[in-house]
Amino acid sequence: MVQSLLPAIYPILKSSFRLDFGQIGLITLTYNLTASLLQPFVGLYTDRHPHPYSLPVGMTFTLVGLVMLAFAPNYGMLLLSGALVGMGSAVFHPESSRVARLASGGQHGLAQSLFQVGGNGGTALGPLLAAFVVLPHGQTSMAWFSLAALLGIAFLTGVGRWYKGHPFRKTKDAGRAAHGLALPRKKVVLAIAILIALIFSKYFYLASISSYYTFYLISKFHVSVQASQLYLAVFLGAAAVGTLAGGPIGDRIGRKLVIWWSILGVLPFSLLLPYVNLFWTVLLTIVIGLVIASAFSAILVYAQELVPGNIGMISGVFFGFAFGMGGIGAAILGEVADHTTIYFVYRLCSFLPAIGILTAFLPDLKHADRASSH
Repeated sequence: MVQSLLPAIYPILKSSFRLDFGQIGLITLTYNLTASLLQPFVGLYTDRHPHPYSLPVGMTFTLVGLVMLAFAPNYGMLLLSGALVGMGSAVFHPESSRVARLASGGQHGLAQSLFQVGGNGGTALGPLLAAFVVLPHGQTSMAWFSLAALLGIAFLTGVGRWYKGHPFRKTKDAGRAAHGLALPRKKVVLAIAILIALIFSKYFYLASISSYYTFYLISKFHVSVQASQLYLAVFLGAAAVGTLAGGPIGDRIGRKLVIWWSILGVLPFSLLLPYVNLFWTVLLTIVIGLVIASAFSAILVYAQELVPGNIGMISGVFFGFAFGMGGIGAAILGEVADHTTIYFVYRLCSFLPAIGILTAFLPDLKHADRASSH
């Protein structure tokens, strides 16, 4: 929720600080690069030295960034605020992904989906809060949401206590970590590279919507700022539903099929999006949100199964790369929008889901797992 407030108030910040699209993109880049560069290292460290109380520590960084954002007097402070929110994310995600897997009872896809749908649900709330709280009351009203961050710190302290006392018995995962999958190292490296390319496709495309959808709607259809926030919330709500569905469906029918459908399946809708009226724009973004959001849980659990025993590092790499692609995408697309138009950005990005064709080269982990058990 806190993270999504940042892009949700971009129209306010653009007006207050007289920013161009490139500067807007740089705020997203600062937040996302801080999150992405730190996460793999945090994950690698906590694989060797688990820190149950890193969860509330991460939320504390987010709290400080939020309060600074509310009272930032200049552009430099906006960038620093974004960096602190990103740091909070970097500390929180690798260890929280491990906790979700630990509490899964073997339903790893479902656990990751439930964990991520909390994030997606909060993300969908951001534009609504911006529309009904921040827009009427101004930038400083963001400080009110520090109460939510404080509540989060209290809850996460309790989760950390449970995690610290959890009996780490030898589980199926531990056994698989010891024996590994029946896949050559080259195949594992290729599969990870393909998954990273799919994450690039998904998050670079999503950057065009999460950072610039409000501007696109205002410019093309002349809707109000408040109405544009509501349409953004509708898209993000659809993404939350898609996230919830992706994990358990992957547990049942296989993660490779979910990855196929969720990346390449978006292509017809993304290609249509730049050429339709407001009604169809909203409808298509709902479908896109539902479909494309189902990918991440399946991709993350698939990667964790490729490299068993390194849950924190894999979570850090994939969460980190996702944030990084979102940030780089926002910065590049902002510059493109400044030199062309926001419409050109949407036409350009509509081809990105075609990268989903690479899913054909992913190995079938069910077969590999059966081979390793014989």
